[in-house]
Amino acid sequence: MLVLLAFIILFHITSAALLFIATIDNAWWVGDEFFVDLWRICHNNTNCTEVNESLSGYPTLQAVQATMILSTILCCVAFLIFLLQLFRLKQGERFVLTAIIQLMSCLCVMIAASTYTDRRQEIHSSDGGYPQSSKGQYGYSFILAWVAFACTFVSGMMYLILRKRK
Repeated sequence: MLVLLAFIILFHITSAALLFIATIDNAWWVGDEFFVDLWRICHNNTNCTEVNESLSGYPTLQAVQATMILSTILCCVAFLIFLLQLFRLKQGERFVLTAIIQLMSCLCVMIAASTYTDRRQEIHSSDGGYPQSSKGQYGYSFILAWVAFACTFVSGMMYLILRKRK
């Protein structure tokens, strides 16, 4: 059981790290001479500008930003609650709250990544400072967001299964 708990702790920390990287790093949409994240647009790897209200898809991008931040916060809260529940609750009652919060984190990252996927053209319209956006492709931060979705889902399910273990 101790090995299983160590694996779950490591898996949860990995999920949180993936969420942090996907939220902060600047590779959601990349091209030959530009890269874009949730916070700024960089041309020629040197000229970076902050995303602001002049972007036509700014409300959609704000929703993606908010849900990614919320998923990261929920993942960290779920880990802290897991540690508290590990030592405070009796067996059979453990990890239900942790599982619920982790699955809410999973839902938030899924909403963010799927919204970005669906509304990418709106977010990266040519009038918002993305002249080359049609020539780009999804970057590794976007892919990490989908991997973090899978990891948080599996982690939440592991907590539900683990609550029944002795």
